Order: sequence, then C-alpha cells, then structure tokens
Amino acid sequence: MERVTLRIPKQQIEEVEQMVDTGEYPNRSEAIRSAVREMLAEQDTGKERPSEKRKRRKNKSWARV
Repeated sequence: MERVTLRIPKQQIEEVEQMVDTGEYPNRSEAIRSAVREMLAEQDTGKERPSEKRKRRKNKSWARV
C-alpha cells in the first residue's frame, strides 16, 4: 500500500471518527479506503453519459465539502 496525504474538513473527519467510535470501521484509514472503493465501483457500474455522472456525484455526501 502507498501512503497518501489528504486535507479533509474537520467536520468530515469528526464524522469519520464517529463511525470508527461506533465500530462501523476499525480506523480512519479503512473508512476512507471503503469510500474510495465505493466511488470506484459506482463509476465502473454506470454506463451513463459523463454529464449524468457529474450530476449524480454532486448529490453524494462523500463529495461535499
């Protein structure tokens, strides 16, 4: 695995920490890896036009800043 440094708003990190605290994920890294896997899988399954993908992405909570 490679290490990646990210800048994420404090509120989002706090929400990830809550998921870790409740046992949904073992740690922050696994929660973020899971989000990336979900994003990539979602992109692979869609055969829609790029404009439709952009519209769908705007509504995803993981994409909000």
